[in-house]
Amino acid sequence: MPIIEMHLMEGRSVEQKRAVAEAVAEAVTRTLGVGPEQVRLLITEHGSEEFSVGGVTAGRKQELAVMQAATSAKKS
Repeated sequence: MPIIEMHLMEGRSVEQKRAVAEAVAEAVTRTLGVGPEQVRLLITEHGSEEFSVGGVTAGRKQELAVMQAATSAKKS
């Protein structure tokens, strides 16, 4: 029984999560030769302050991008 964990940033629609669940189940069924009823997918959503790369949270990265865009716009 394959168990797959997927971590996503918050904001995906129910339809998107259902579509990815179906696609993952199809791929695992096809490649591992198991029935779709055996495939488990755990989706965990994270807020922008619960995910970081290189010590910078996704929320802070967004803030920095906005500040940089504003600075660039002022120079133009």
